[in-house]
Amino acid sequence: MNDLLDPLLLSRWQFGLTTIYHFLFVPLTIGMALTVAIFQTAWVRTGQAKYLQLTKFFGKIFLINFAMGVVTGIVQEFQFGMNWSDYSRFVGDVFGAPLALEGLLAFFLEATFIGLWIFGWDRLPKKLHLATIWVTALASILSAYFIIAANSFMQNPVGYRINEAKGRAELTDIWALLTNKVALAAFPHTIFACFMVSAALIVCAATWHLSRNQHLETMRPALRFGLWMMVVAGTLTVLSGDQLGLAMVSTQPMKMAAAEALYNTSTGANASFSVFTLGTPDGVSELFSIRIPYLLSFLSTHTFDGTVEGINDLQAQYTQLYGPGDYTPTIWVTYWAFRYMIAFGVLAILISVGGLWFTRKGRMPTKRWIWRVAIWSMPLPLAAMIMGWVFTEMGRQPWIVFSLLKTSDAVSPNTTGLEVLISLVAFTLIYGTLAVVEFRLIKKAVQKGPDDAPVPDAESGEIRHEATVY
Repeated sequence: MNDLLDPLLLSRWQFGLTTIYHFLFVPLTIGMALTVAIFQTAWVRTGQAKYLQLTKFFGKIFLINFAMGVVTGIVQEFQFGMNWSDYSRFVGDVFGAPLALEGLLAFFLEATFIGLWIFGWDRLPKKLHLATIWVTALASILSAYFIIAANSFMQNPVGYRINEAKGRAELTDIWALLTNKVALAAFPHTIFACFMVSAALIVCAATWHLSRNQHLETMRPALRFGLWMMVVAGTLTVLSGDQLGLAMVSTQPMKMAAAEALYNTSTGANASFSVFTLGTPDGVSELFSIRIPYLLSFLSTHTFDGTVEGINDLQAQYTQLYGPGDYTPTIWVTYWAFRYMIAFGVLAILISVGGLWFTRKGRMPTKRWIWRVAIWSMPLPLAAMIMGWVFTEMGRQPWIVFSLLKTSDAVSPNTTGLEVLISLVAFTLIYGTLAVVEFRLIKKAVQKGPDDAPVPDAESGEIRHEATVY
């Protein structure tokens, strides 16, 4: 019973669940903002009503998702003080800097220009109104960068010094913090993956209507746009993931070893990567696997004869550096999260490649199973991102800030397990309710489809827009 009420265990569960839940909204917000900006740009440049319809259609989905993301994100910041006060005391001076920039600069811009975009129809010149959604999209990306910079400090602490008298880390170089090599590598990988999530929703929405022979004029171009967006963003996600892997190996080699459950240091052909594996959950024993020789070596070093350090050797090194203790993450979590991340992402790309083939030269599939595959593939990129986040955070354990602070030393000392349990149950119930509300609102908006093409004013010839449609 004491283990079940362990404040550390419950605090980790609470933060993990609330973060994953919040993460359901973040990539869609980032991707949808850009999508709406692109469709509105197409309308401004061409004057074609279908692009205005798509702008407002996906704009509704974007605003629903943005509002829910804001609500769920606020809770996370409170948890730093409630559940992780020792962490906040130790690195708050450093970790808080990019978070402050995110709130005071990026989020301020995002929230302000969303309001201008919502209420600026027919009140702002057409091109100026277009600029508001582009600023919103860019601000959402900038917001993501500051968050990633804060998280990257936890993966690779830079730009700080330890104040021995106060027993905490203090910021010395904000530029070093913002240009952390982990942040520079993780940022494009994350953003391109966000675009994949947005593309998946576009494909799902367009496919749902096209399979019912509805809104053909708007949904045909939307489908092709979403498919191309998935393929391009997916390719860029893979390429940027390669660079992130190199940064990870140089800063946290234990994480790469855990990704392959590589217990012994290997070189060249022995540093193989299992593309497909059936075996025990911890990855220690294999029943069957398809392995590619040299691939782990290439992914880790960009050479085919490179050496990849194993878990056992790294454990010995860390024991000498940081003292006695277990410095190995939970292998089965990192091992399988890494593979699920890759599998879900690649599958989403392949489905979109197939979609481009089936819809080439104006064709539309005639078999219903093709439409169903497209619709039900929507969660794949989002699942891949969640698995990537689980791998990134769990692969860092037992550190909350690598080499500086262990997770067990970061939890609030005066918080009881019962208090955390009560808040965990409360958050779970509230978030479960919000999830149902979010899903139904987006489902309703998607199934309703785009509004009818606007009719120009009889006297001026201009199209009138009502902000109340949102």
